[in-house]
Amino acid sequence: MFSIDQVIAEHYPALNKRKYTSSLVKWLLKRALHEQAFIDFADEYPHLKGIEFVEQALEYFSFSYTVSDRDRENIPPTGKVVIIANHPIGSLDGLALLKLIHEVRSDVKVVANDLLMSVEPLQPLLLPVRVLTGSSTKEHIRRINHSLDNEEAVIMFPSGEVSRLRLDGIRDGIWHQGFLKMAERVKAPILPVHIGGHNSPSFYLASLVAKPLSTLMLVGQMFNQREKQISIKIGSIIPYDSYHRLQIRNKEKIELFKRHLYRIGAGKSELLATEKAIARPERKTDLKKAVCEGTMLGRTPDGKAIYLFETVQSSPVLREIGRLRELSFRAVGEGTGRRRDLDHFDHYYQHLILWDEDDLEIAGAYRFVDAGKVVADKGVEGLYTGSLFKLEANRSGFLENGLELGRSFVQPCYWGKRSLDYLWYGIGAYLVNNSRFRYLFGPVSISNAQPGMAKELLIYFYKLYFSPDSRLSYSRNPFSFSQPMTALEKEFCGTDYKADFKKLKSLLANLGTTIPPLYKQYTELCEPGGVVFLDFNIDPAFNDCVDGLVIVDTKKLKEMKRKRYMDETILV
Repeated sequence: MFSIDQVIAEHYPALNKRKYTSSLVKWLLKRALHEQAFIDFADEYPHLKGIEFVEQALEYFSFSYTVSDRDRENIPPTGKVVIIANHPIGSLDGLALLKLIHEVRSDVKVVANDLLMSVEPLQPLLLPVRVLTGSSTKEHIRRINHSLDNEEAVIMFPSGEVSRLRLDGIRDGIWHQGFLKMAERVKAPILPVHIGGHNSPSFYLASLVAKPLSTLMLVGQMFNQREKQISIKIGSIIPYDSYHRLQIRNKEKIELFKRHLYRIGAGKSELLATEKAIARPERKTDLKKAVCEGTMLGRTPDGKAIYLFETVQSSPVLREIGRLRELSFRAVGEGTGRRRDLDHFDHYYQHLILWDEDDLEIAGAYRFVDAGKVVADKGVEGLYTGSLFKLEANRSGFLENGLELGRSFVQPCYWGKRSLDYLWYGIGAYLVNNSRFRYLFGPVSISNAQPGMAKELLIYFYKLYFSPDSRLSYSRNPFSFSQPMTALEKEFCGTDYKADFKKLKSLLANLGTTIPPLYKQYTELCEPGGVVFLDFNIDPAFNDCVDGLVIVDTKKLKEMKRKRYMDETILV
């Protein structure tokens, strides 16, 4: 498992050429690094690998940690994340953090030095970097990048070494910028974790006299941690935009992260802008039972089921919808910043659910409501759209026979799998059974993550081709263009929709973005005049996204769309 001979052969081969010196050095190292204890442990537990090995190692030392339930909630259960921590002990603290994160999600790895890589049972959990023998190779960097690209959690200790005694206490030394570069490359959020704990006074004395000697003492210090307990404090997640938009050098950013982390340990307020971690998933057995209590509208060709769900008190379905909304919207730069995206409208709206019976997952959902009934009972304030746009029953004729749609999402792992299209089959099935609804309407979002110019091009284009004849203002928080309209006018001819649509796609591609799927979906449903955008509104409660208020007249559906979603549905 761990052999001094192996470490020297791999990292210091020149030492083996000096016969007498080599023998003495090996003898000293084997005792200093407790080689026999590692061999005995490996002989007793030869079958253990990965997290099972970590758990047994912590049990061997009777080493434990404390963490509050509130802090544990800050660990994101899915999605890429870079986890940074201080390194007060330099050994068991890393294993303890690895175990803690693994309790929430199994796809976690820790960036480790070349010496730790010599412990073969740990290798499935490790991403190597060169600390003892030089700089990391491209292959090491590629493996870390691959883990983050694969939406995994990666633990990094920015100092790259154990904390030492300094004027302000036991603190890390200089933090390296690797964690920041890795996180920025994949636009990953960063989770700061403060670990309590310390080594013996002799270790810190040795650090002052001879730093290399103190490094050799670390294994012995690990054995001094028997029956000890450390405190782990987990801060709130720091989203990519929070640190990327800072107009300071990387060196200053890194120092800010370091101060932020140590303030967490001291119980002080955090420095960087954070957001709440997304809530934990609901238990799949509870979710399945609750979903199946809804009304099934049909099944898709690949076996997914579409349900209509009526809200009940304390429902796991509604909690999971709120969780998945937040997860999905954050993935495109939107979201509320709360643990779940839920509001009071959810409790009397209906929810259309695409249910994956194999994986027991809600793949996506829409919510809708009978607008005429709500307006009669609660007034226009009872509609979600009414919170964003100024609606009046006497000038908004679409309300009486309208179905308000909104809050649609497809969770990221179901993107590109026809999920949105399947939800529209569900809407079609609902309309067939409720033929009195003529209009579909609701807010359609443009993410604030879109470049400013892209947002202006989109809004100008959809105003140009889909505005109603009466240009009344409906927005409560209107979108304003930052440049003269003449600059946008010259990009489009204004009389050839297909040519201008092609031009829009080209302009957006040059900006590194595309047309939001729902804008394309809605505007392709009807013949000319069947789809209008009444106005555009900025929603500060939803990360300043821009909502376009769309109205679809189902009497003007294109014949092929009517056949597709209503007359010749694929649902069985």
